[in-house]
Amino acid sequence: MALHADDAVDRVDQLTTLTERLTGIMREAMADLEARRPSLARAEELGRLANIYRHESARVRRDPSMIAAAPLADRARLKAATQTFEATLARHARAVEAARTVSEGLVRAIAEELARSRPAASGYGPRPTKPENQPLAYNKRT
Repeated sequence: MALHADDAVDRVDQLTTLTERLTGIMREAMADLEARRPSLARAEELGRLANIYRHESARVRRDPSMIAAAPLADRARLKAATQTFEATLARHARAVEAARTVSEGLVRAIAEELARSRPAASGYGPRPTKPENQPLAYNKRT
């Protein structure tokens, strides 16, 4: 999907609006994450808008003349919105990484506690078959 702009002014205005909306969605997602209530409610809109943003920003990078005729003030507003979006995106990435680190630490601690609470294997002979002695899988991606 692409933007349908009449001229450079319209394209800059649409890109600015799109960038500001993406920034707002990212801020809402960060607030949810920080409140420990992550939500997938905005995921569809975020994915759709992010795809349009990626496509349109690549088009403008390839052909800057698409926005060159827009007034300097409009282009400055787009630049400021883009910088705000990039800063918000970086903060969101740090928040997601922190949440992932905490989650992995909790899973690791639980796995270690379970391993300590299990009886040590005793070479030959019957093995315990109680449900609480079933294996626990832990997969760490680096």
